Amino acid sequence: MALVQLTISALPAHVRTARLMATAVARRAGIAESALDEIRLAVGEACSRAVEAHRVHCPSRPIQLDLVDSGARGTDTPAGAPEERASHNGSAAQRFEVVVFDRAPATESAATFDDPHTGIDLDADTSPNGVSGLSPDVGLAVIAGLADEVSIEPHEDGTVVRMSWPFGKSDPDTGPDPVG
Repeated sequence: MALVQLTISALPAHVRTARLMATAVARRAGIAESALDEIRLAVGEACSRAVEAHRVHCPSRPIQLDLVDSGARGTDTPAGAPEERASHNGSAAQRFEVVVFDRAPATESAATFDDPHTGIDLDADTSPNGVSGLSPDVGLAVIAGLADEVSIEPHEDGTVVRMSWPFGKSDPDTGPDPVG
C-alpha cells in the first residue's frame, strides 16, 4: 500500500493543487486514463465543499487528503498498515482511494444524511440561508455519481469523504484491460 498525504489551507486556489496531486498519484498508481477525469472532478467537489465549510467555521484549520494506492506492488508497507483494504462487500480490494478530512463541525442532523450508500439527502431543497434552490449537498451527489464507491461520514469535529476507484477499469477506446 502506498500513501500520499496532502494538507491544504482553506483557500479555493488550493483545490486545484489537490486535484492535480490526486490525478498524478492515480495515474502513477495505474488507474485507467478514462477514470482520471472522474477522479479530478470528484476530488475538486470534495475539496471545494471542505474549503467552504472551513471558511465559515474554522478558516485557519487545514484540510487533509489521503491518496491511497492499495494495489501498489513492490513497495514496502508502512509498519502497522494493513496489507490490503477490504471493500464494502468484505473482499480484498485493489483500489485507488481518496479520503478528504475536513475539520468543520458537521451541522447536519443524522436525519439529513438518509441515503444509506452516500449519506446524502437528495430531497433537500433549501440552502443554509433558507433560500430555495440547490442543496449544499449537491456536491456530494456529484461525488457519488463520479466515484465507484463513496462513503460520507459526518461527525461533530468534521466530515470524512472517502472515494475510491478500482484498478483495471476498462478504457472505452481500447476495450477491457488484458488479464495477466
